[in-house]
Amino acid sequence: MGADYYAILGVSKDADDSQIKKAYRKLALKYHPDKNTAEEAKKKFHDISEAYEVLSDKDKRAIYDQYGEEGLKGGAGPGGPEGGFPGGAGGFPGGFSGGFPGGGSGRTFTFTSGGPGGGSGGFRPTDAEDIFKQFFASFGGGAGGATAESMGDDNDMGGYGGASMRGMPMGDMGGMGGRGRPRRPQAAPEQPPPLERPLAVSLEDLQKGVTKRLKVTRKVSSGSGRTPDKILSIDVKPGWKAGTKVKFPREGDEFPNGGIQDIVFTLEEKPHPIFRREGNDLMMNLELTLLEALTGFSKAVKTLDGKTLPVSASSSRIISPGQEERFPGEGMPISKKPGQKGDLIVKYVVKFPASLTTAQRDGLKKLLS
Repeated sequence: MGADYYAILGVSKDADDSQIKKAYRKLALKYHPDKNTAEEAKKKFHDISEAYEVLSDKDKRAIYDQYGEEGLKGGAGPGGPEGGFPGGAGGFPGGFSGGFPGGGSGRTFTFTSGGPGGGSGGFRPTDAEDIFKQFFASFGGGAGGATAESMGDDNDMGGYGGASMRGMPMGDMGGMGGRGRPRRPQAAPEQPPPLERPLAVSLEDLQKGVTKRLKVTRKVSSGSGRTPDKILSIDVKPGWKAGTKVKFPREGDEFPNGGIQDIVFTLEEKPHPIFRREGNDLMMNLELTLLEALTGFSKAVKTLDGKTLPVSASSSRIISPGQEERFPGEGMPISKKPGQKGDLIVKYVVKFPASLTTAQRDGLKKLLS
């Protein structure tokens, strides 16, 4: 028989589709290499994925129930050389079809070389990580990783394990309950509206990136295996903009109809006493006295990332009120272009004296006439 796929998933041989999916979800999250670094976790994760791929597919499951793992993979079974299926050394030749019992009266299963599962004949398991991504792409995630949806153009946050888990095509995830008898698909519970919360982040943290850990308290039903309190972790990338949304699928309250709401955090920028952000650029005001504006100055400006930037004007240069000066590469990081930054724009604010003495007024008239 080879591997016992039912035992690997911890389900009975008459388990239906929903039971198989539930078992896979629980075990895949437990043994995924990104969360479980034990040496045996990688092999366990592979075995779980292979078992799920077979038992969730009605044709593969029917063959496995009759001939076991070796028969499914073309390595054992009645007839054919070396105990294999007819037509090859234990393999399914391309285009081979035969009436295997166990799939219902008169059912025929066709295995074609280079078909699903790969390989030259027989079943070849799909990559375990691909199965994991496809499963959570179509079933609402819940893998514990955040996915980002930017309202601007900076959507670069990956999902679980650094891989995006939305928008991926989904294969045949249907199963077969009992012995080859199709089960009527059950309607999924209505998805409740997401719980939306702001996530306030300082410009300093958006400059260098930061990890935010947030404790959430949620309503759960008894026996669901979910805890009322959970810590959610958000890796804020350098350069993220206000409006970026971070979604945690199925991490909110559990409703009586079985639906579990998503939690969505929307990034907000905290006000800064010196800098304000405009896209990827930073803006700041620099005050000058009238004398400095007319006769020159030399100042030092501390940038957002802590560097000291010299700002000056020679005595031959006159600064007008509201005049701006641009310093390339001293602004915010550009999240889609690692290593690149926007500009720092310094706006000069000239402070005029509140009053002048008679002598000062006469001196200015004489000087400027």
